[in-house]
Amino acid sequence: MALLSDEDVQTQLGELRGWSREGDAIKRQFTFDDFKGSIDFVNRLTPEAEGMNHHPDLEISWNKVTVTLSTHSQGGLTANDFELARRIDSVA
Repeated sequence: MALLSDEDVQTQLGELRGWSREGDAIKRQFTFDDFKGSIDFVNRLTPEAEGMNHHPDLEISWNKVTVTLSTHSQGGLTANDFELARRIDSVA
């Protein structure tokens, strides 16, 4: 999978709500009512990531989950990152 150009990344980000670019990754923080809500969210996004064989970096705190996406094997952002972001948004 080819790396996206900066222009392509900006275009893709414009189609997503709440995601921002941080270097060679995109990131979004999701907020829930409690720790159980955070874990339930992670459990919902897991099948999407597994189905794509594309796995996010996750940071879990009491009522927040921060998701970071990057295609490590390519050293940056690819179409897979944005597809997984859309799928994660759909289960949030």
